[in-house]
Amino acid sequence: MQLPTVLVRLVFVAALAGWAGGACAAGFALIEQDASGLGNAFAGGAAVAEDAGTIYFNPAGMTRLPGKQVLAAAHAIGTNVKFTNQGSTTLGQPLTGGNGGNAGGWNAVANLYLSWQLNDSLWLGLGVNSPFGLKTEYEQGWVGRYQALNSELMTININPSIAYKVSDKVSLGFGVSAQRIDATLSKAIDQGTICLGVAPPGVCNAVVGPPQTADAQQQLSAGDWGYGFNLGALFQISPDMRIGVNYRSQIKYTLTGSSTYSSVNPLFAGNPSFQNTSASADLTVPDSASVSVFQTFGDKWEMMSDITWTHWSVFNQLTVNFANGAPSNTTPEQWLNTWRFSLGLNYKFNEQWKLRTGVAWDQSPVPNPQVRNPRVPDNSRTWLAIGGSWSFAKGASVDVGYAHLFVPDTSINHTESASGTLIGTYNNSVDIISLQVVYSF
Repeated sequence: MQLPTVLVRLVFVAALAGWAGGACAAGFALIEQDASGLGNAFAGGAAVAEDAGTIYFNPAGMTRLPGKQVLAAAHAIGTNVKFTNQGSTTLGQPLTGGNGGNAGGWNAVANLYLSWQLNDSLWLGLGVNSPFGLKTEYEQGWVGRYQALNSELMTININPSIAYKVSDKVSLGFGVSAQRIDATLSKAIDQGTICLGVAPPGVCNAVVGPPQTADAQQQLSAGDWGYGFNLGALFQISPDMRIGVNYRSQIKYTLTGSSTYSSVNPLFAGNPSFQNTSASADLTVPDSASVSVFQTFGDKWEMMSDITWTHWSVFNQLTVNFANGAPSNTTPEQWLNTWRFSLGLNYKFNEQWKLRTGVAWDQSPVPNPQVRNPRVPDNSRTWLAIGGSWSFAKGASVDVGYAHLFVPDTSINHTESASGTLIGTYNNSVDIISLQVVYSF
């Protein structure tokens, strides 16, 4: 089989796998862009540059990769998202229903990278990955069903890159991103309560049903392509130390799709707010900037650190507009900019084996329980990670990594018009298992 054919198939598999997302970094970002980095909690990502995963973290790092290299990685992400109701209400009455079960679960994300040295100064690269993703799915009858049932956000990012070696001390890199995003959001609609706004209680109970007993469902599905760029620089400060900087731009979308309804009572059949229609929403995913340091100590030890800033305040609100004239649906988000701090350590047993470990603190953009919503019940998290590399043949290696993310108990007190106030506590955690194969030739 010819190499180009293998690459085409790998790109296809990576793209499909990238469509199943479970957010692990703050907000709905996915930092799982290679498996070697996971073992260090992705510390030093912009400076390590030991494999083609650097195409995402800092394209300038390709200048450290001789010849050609292919990297394929897969990540299993297990999220626990468990809610406990603590007095949720609607119109002064308790919201009925259970706690929603585990709204998380296991999902897969894949990455594929190719680095190609053209000459002593110039490298080309291609990355296929999923920088953003989210999936929460609650049981149908749960207490917060009028705010959220199923939420999925999935991305595929195609990222060609170029790197130029200015000198032995300085390298520069640049890439462009063509990124597809698709989102599906569903929730229940309390037809019994809505009826009370237009008809007497006796009529509503007879024709529609009492409040919280006659739910319809709405599903929004939309997608779009967006375009952005990333750029980076790598500085070799000394034989034992290098510093990397990286910037990824915002990407703006106008998602277009449909709003569909099911189990609608005939009383509302003529109401535009219950009719299937086209829908659209503007969404901007944030830009980010990283500074990383990589330091060796003798032949055995490597230490790396990283500071990353993410511009989450661009996600201020989400407004869905409907083509049939139904009122727009606006959800205030009011997210804040965030910081991520990480530290990693490697020990090289010999030329074949390397042990990795790392810690990180990842700040949440959600400012308070009033803004936090059940689609993204996010909170700051602490990473503990371990991993290892095995070079089993000339130019070939395998990396494995595992991380557990500790998330403190997370309170929510979120009100939406016509949906009530969801009050309670989330108990969340994340486990990540990653596998990567690298082949250089």
